[in-house]
Amino acid sequence: MSDSTLHSFDDLTGRLDEIIATVRSKDTSLERCLDLFDEAIGLGSKAVDMVDTFELSPREEEQLAESMDEDAARGGTPGAEEQQH
Repeated sequence: MSDSTLHSFDDLTGRLDEIIATVRSKDTSLERCLDLFDEAIGLGSKAVDMVDTFELSPREEEQLAESMDEDAARGGTPGAEEQQH
C-alpha cells in the first residue's frame, strides 16, 4: 500500500497492523522485514504529525465547549473528583 493512500489515522494504524502481522510470519524474509520496518517508521512519523496537527470539526468544537460549560456550571473541572480522592 502506498503511503500516499493513507490519509486517516485509522488507515495508518490499519497498515501498521498489517506490517506487524507480516513481520511476525515465519515466512517473511529478513530483507522484507527490514523494508517493512522502514515503512513502519515513516508511518509512525506521519501518525505523530497527524496527532500534533489534530483539528476539531465545528461540531466537535461545539460539543467540547458545551461539555466545558457544564463542568464549569457544576463548579469543577473534568477529573476534579478523581483528584480529590
